[in-house]
Amino acid sequence: MRGAKSAKWVVGAVIVALAATACGGDNKDDKPTGAGKAGGTFSLGLVEPVSIDPVNAQESEGILVTDNLFTGLYEPTADGKVIPALATSKTVSDDGKTWTFKIKPGTKFTNGEIVNAEAFIRGWTRLAAKASASDVATPNVGGIDGFEALQKGTATTFSGLTAPDENTLQVKLTTPDFEFDVKTTHTSMSPVPKVAGAGKNQAYNDAPIGNGPFKMSGKWEHNKSITLVRNDDYGLTKAHLDTVKISILNSANAAQLEYQGFQSGQFDWARMPTAQLTSAKAKYTAQNEWIQADTSGMNYLLPITENGPLKTAKARQAISYAIDRDAIIAGVFQGMQTKSTTILPPSFKDVYQKDLCVSCIKQDKDKAKSLAAEAGLKPGDELHIGFNTGGGHEEWVQAVVQQIKDVLGLNVKMDAKPFKELLAAQQAPGATGAYRFAWGADYPTPDNFLFPLLDSKSINKDASGKVQGDNRGRYNNPAFDALVEKARSTKDSAARNEVYKQAEKLAMDDQALIPLWNRTQFRLVNTKKFTGGAMDFHEDPNLAEISAK
Repeated sequence: MRGAKSAKWVVGAVIVALAATACGGDNKDDKPTGAGKAGGTFSLGLVEPVSIDPVNAQESEGILVTDNLFTGLYEPTADGKVIPALATSKTVSDDGKTWTFKIKPGTKFTNGEIVNAEAFIRGWTRLAAKASASDVATPNVGGIDGFEALQKGTATTFSGLTAPDENTLQVKLTTPDFEFDVKTTHTSMSPVPKVAGAGKNQAYNDAPIGNGPFKMSGKWEHNKSITLVRNDDYGLTKAHLDTVKISILNSANAAQLEYQGFQSGQFDWARMPTAQLTSAKAKYTAQNEWIQADTSGMNYLLPITENGPLKTAKARQAISYAIDRDAIIAGVFQGMQTKSTTILPPSFKDVYQKDLCVSCIKQDKDKAKSLAAEAGLKPGDELHIGFNTGGGHEEWVQAVVQQIKDVLGLNVKMDAKPFKELLAAQQAPGATGAYRFAWGADYPTPDNFLFPLLDSKSINKDASGKVQGDNRGRYNNPAFDALVEKARSTKDSAARNEVYKQAEKLAMDDQALIPLWNRTQFRLVNTKKFTGGAMDFHEDPNLAEISAK
């Protein structure tokens, strides 16, 4: 999940305890269960999503909406466990290539249509179809037999998906994957009703009909608002809130507007501008409205490895050595972030390899200059660094740019764009330089970082050369790809983790990504009017668990 958000597993030091994502279960009453009472309107602001339809849901803003409109087979709890949602059981063959899921009978979409195995087949087929041009298809359904034919447009059905009966879904993979069940937690793996049609179905894209704890009220008013209301016919534990009002903030100062909106009472949830973190923490901790958590997200510079000034590993290492992460954390972040020296987050404790990124440990100006010279990077050479507006990134990007200028003498060009435009620029043929990049785990496994961000299959260019996968840096190393495939094929989890560690080291030796800092997130939540508010696995508010006081 791309960060703004995304996406997507909260493990670590938490100032306000995080509530686990609601578990599946029967609730035959019309009223919500659990603490709190039904009713209330919860308001928040965010920047314009890329998509609120599961066919292309990919960053925090879109995932926030889609996760609440849809429910799949499994879901992640706030602390990174995977629990059943609509799945009642799962089995996997000894060779890791056939998965069978039993689905809870009797649940419905909000239009009354039954959610069954065919609804999942419909959703996953739609995700893989060429016409959908989904950015999130490959890491999630790319391993299912028949995916390539759908991507090429030579098939309209998914040969690897069958429904032996109404509530049984069988999945056949082209290669073994003993973690496939974990991938089904991604919201793109949701079932969809018949009306969803093809991926490019604007009416459905703007007003998705789902089976989750909330449903749309009207349609997505682009660049203005999205409104959700409780789904009183939800087949699992019902939400408490009547309404969720989302204001879309189209501003380079979106975080500032969220913070101001919280202070004025307009919003009940907010991010904060980086410059306000210290004062906000002091004020709102005392009021029990401050949330702080180390999450399974990571912040990087994304170097374009296919062409341009950062094509070689030595050039990328030179940039990394030129950055003084400690100074930026102390100055810009006021000590409220921690330095990253890995690709995988510290919360993945079984695979974490501290200081794997040697160039990240400490700024080394001499080493940076030496490597730059070997790579042919000369003072005055141009380097493009792109970042998204509205997320509070301006200060630290400026600091990184100035350090690179000071150490290497490069002519660094900052390019600020709205988030959707930044993603498009990363994908565009001929992209060059580096980009601000963040990744939050969509599901709790190293595969969710290593495959989408670095496997060559996740480049997935279309005919124009546009990158459709998440490997926006175009990193391509067959030895790395082989290790990821080997890990997926390894049944024993401890042995599998050892292979993941080998893959991460190989990519780190190539400086395929430039780690900056681990992801600590800060939020404000209105505890005067609401109870149960916390960050979910995706760093979003846990809307289905919040209730009015």
